[in-house]
Amino acid sequence: MSEHSDKALAKKGQTVGLVIAITMVLWLIANLAGPQLGLPGRYALLFDFAALAALIWAMVVIWQMWQVRQDQKKD
Repeated sequence: MSEHSDKALAKKGQTVGLVIAITMVLWLIANLAGPQLGLPGRYALLFDFAALAALIWAMVVIWQMWQVRQDQKKD
């Protein structure tokens, strides 16, 4: 394993962690503030789908990172 690929994986992992954390904070804020602002329920569904999309993206990137690590172990 090269130092460059380790740093790239670490940076990708940090990005994934940041996306997950920001997604959850924004989702919680949206769900708490939505009813108080009088937003219709369809906006809650929109926030849910946006959070779900971000989390699916994160899971895909985590899976890709895992695949890279498995390939590096074989070499």
